[in-house]
Amino acid sequence: MKATIVREIGAGFVTEDVQIAAPIGREVLVDVKASGLCHTDLTYSRTNLGSSLPMLLGHEVAGVVAQVGPDVTELAVGDHVVGCLVQSCGRCTACLTGRTFQCEHPEATLRHEGEPPRLSVGGEPLAQVFGLGGFAQQALIHENQLVKVSESIPFPQAALLGCGVVTGAGAVINTSNTQAGDSIVVIGAGGVGLNAINGALVAGASTIIAVDVADDKLAKARRFGATHTINSTKTDAVAEVMAITGRGADAAFDFVGIPAVTQSGLDMIRPGGGLYLIGILDPSATLPLLTIGLIGTQKRIQGVYMGSTTPKHDIPLYADLYLQGRFNLDDLLSREIALDEVNEGYDALKDSEVTRVVITSGLS
Repeated sequence: MKATIVREIGAGFVTEDVQIAAPIGREVLVDVKASGLCHTDLTYSRTNLGSSLPMLLGHEVAGVVAQVGPDVTELAVGDHVVGCLVQSCGRCTACLTGRTFQCEHPEATLRHEGEPPRLSVGGEPLAQVFGLGGFAQQALIHENQLVKVSESIPFPQAALLGCGVVTGAGAVINTSNTQAGDSIVVIGAGGVGLNAINGALVAGASTIIAVDVADDKLAKARRFGATHTINSTKTDAVAEVMAITGRGADAAFDFVGIPAVTQSGLDMIRPGGGLYLIGILDPSATLPLLTIGLIGTQKRIQGVYMGSTTPKHDIPLYADLYLQGRFNLDDLLSREIALDEVNEGYDALKDSEVTRVVITSGLS
């Protein structure tokens, strides 16, 4: 099969012939129909984060089940599925208490030492990052990382459910437990931030404030449900939030991840409010804290991984909301590309008007 892989850190993506094994155990072979480009995969391609080379990326996967391993119980040939990078064993304490995103043994979704690799290229093993590998014509994935969805949802929209949607909307609905009537601030109105806005709309937040530095992104935020928008290059965002809410927001969601932005998010929330950290542009970023200030204001700061999602519950939920017209996936899609155009796709994402790029051709 064809796959677009990374051979050297920083050298971009190349398309090659790759060998894929037959499914064993609880593995599922998926014919990939759509695969989204996420900045996390771009970071892996440019930064040595511990994955061996060569490697196959792509973690927003949608497709059709082509074959199942002998121990698969939840899926059948012909099912439409979405992949999710939350790797869960299903047996540890975290999994059994509904916290699959904190699984203690994510390696259980991979092949074990002594077993032949799922993927190989030129006779050498090909690393399958996050256990998915969606930049390919087929993907061999553990059934715990796959979720069946309605055949009515188009594949490009479905692909976005596995990462960007659950991360953004889940941070609001799951992690912060936003309630009807709450006021929230979304800092960074990119693809994931737009899903947070949509999630706040579903949760019933009455005040949804989007903060960004680009007016075109703020215009799109209004289409997704933002009640107020602030361009932080033109005005004091903290002062504006205080003027809109009167006392500060119930929650602020930082999808940017640089110190000044994170500090502004903390300053925007009311006493007892929460700041939720999702984005990370600067991996070395730190936030100085005055402990007595946190005690006095009772503000809380929480890191969020994958929107605290339980994929097999949340992904079908968002898919159903989309089909009901209550969750906007269509306006997330900016461009569709071919499998051998991943480099060009990531270049396109530099444009602030481009929200998401999805591979939809060259997959068969």
